Amino acid sequence: MPATIQDVAQAANVSISTVSRSFTRPELVSKKTRDKVLRIADELNFSLSRSAAALKSGRSLRIALLVSDHLNLWFSASVIEGLNQVLHAEGYDISIFQISSTEERHEFFDMLPVRRNADAVIVTSFDIYKEEVGQLANIDVPTIGINSTSPNTRVFNAAVNIDDHQGSVLAARHLMSLGHRDIVYVRTNREVSLHFSVQDRFESFMAACEAEGVTPRVITAGEGKDRISRVATELLSLPQLPTAIACQEDGIAIPLLFQLERNGVSVPNDVSIIGYDDSFYAKDLGLTTIRQEPVKMAMTAAQMALDLIDEKPVDDPFRVVPAQLIIRASTARPRK
Repeated sequence: MPATIQDVAQAANVSISTVSRSFTRPELVSKKTRDKVLRIADELNFSLSRSAAALKSGRSLRIALLVSDHLNLWFSASVIEGLNQVLHAEGYDISIFQISSTEERHEFFDMLPVRRNADAVIVTSFDIYKEEVGQLANIDVPTIGINSTSPNTRVFNAAVNIDDHQGSVLAARHLMSLGHRDIVYVRTNREVSLHFSVQDRFESFMAACEAEGVTPRVITAGEGKDRISRVATELLSLPQLPTAIACQEDGIAIPLLFQLERNGVSVPNDVSIIGYDDSFYAKDLGLTTIRQEPVKMAMTAAQMALDLIDEKPVDDPFRVVPAQLIIRASTARPRK
């Protein structure tokens, strides 16, 4: 790990404030002490310019990123890539916090005001309480959402969201326009108290279908490495295979497509499949899906964070990005 200002102070046998003044107010430190501090800082490979900037501004030069899923998944990895493209160039680090329960979320928002070790907080794909945002507002730490539920009513400072309602309606109408009426929707079911944006996808898809007199059956993909195998088994155990399967995300649709074809089910001849995300391999596999671009969304969120930290106005602080239907070979009219 890189050396900290505390490491330099301990090695030089001086106070942290003396190390700080050696960088920012050298005239207040004796030459002998200043030379010793700078020599030890150099030996420890301590970042003088970064530390000086942080000390002068009173900032940590760190952005906290709250994620609710595995970091190696397409969406999480894309968000980190987009944030890094903007924040790294501005000298900011990203501290990642994986939040899997309301208890972990409460702990983060209780401790951050005490630690004061982030200049902004970016929340991806799940809901937080208005009171938690208020805890950060009290110490001038802005909160920015990426695919967060109702960010304006939750008093986020800014947010950028895919239009999940529009995307789900596009998916439902596409299947029904092809003539599908026997539809299964495959979703996850994580902790209800962490209101995920994918809940909006599910509710909008079901509502769009029911408005046309279609009631999709629902299959829940549980946790674990064999979750898609269990979904395939449940589908193949139905008295009759549905003509179409809509998946909450490509992370379900792509492995499910492989599992079905491995069991002799032809896509789209026997069943149509539609995903959501347009993630890795969706194009190569010919998966019809709803496109979103998390790298671009994260870059927008990062710039919003920097503007809010600098107390600059943010144009269109609650930005909604249109979804796009990408029609490929995995969907077709049902066989008669």
